[in-house]
Amino acid sequence: MARRAEASSAGTPATLALARAGIAFTALAYEHDPRAQAFGLEAAEKLGLDPARVFKTLLAQVDGELAVGIVPVARQLDLKALAAALGGKRAEMADPRVAERRTGYVVGGISPIGQKTPSPTVLDESAILCETIYVSGGRRGLDLELAPDDLLAVTAGRYAAIARER
Repeated sequence: MARRAEASSAGTPATLALARAGIAFTALAYEHDPRAQAFGLEAAEKLGLDPARVFKTLLAQVDGELAVGIVPVARQLDLKALAAALGGKRAEMADPRVAERRTGYVVGGISPIGQKTPSPTVLDESAILCETIYVSGGRRGLDLELAPDDLLAVTAGRYAAIARER
């Protein structure tokens, strides 16, 4: 069952970064099932949200440098499009251990906000159509609702067409 949490009770680097930046957000917590394979789809289902508004945070190596791609949970990250959006030639998914070490979050709870070592960030342009979107709050079982432009402001990110159908 989903419940709304106050920003102060969520207490992750992501919520703290948003509070410091003065960005309005809502934290939504749910009971994470440790057997879940698709963390983003689990969040959408448990919170009763449209999967087109729930975004997953993926880390890739673009020409050897770590980058963040944020795409709707029902779609896949287009690695070629991510590379092109960042002016690179080649991209591949980052090793999960590297992603955890660089972000300070665990896989399934990696937030694009408040990462230990920030990386260039690209949000799929489909988010432009949404007043608010949902991203991981920095732990499994916590999502944050905020305006896509605010997400880009706090991550110094940009929009690009980086999602493709499964």
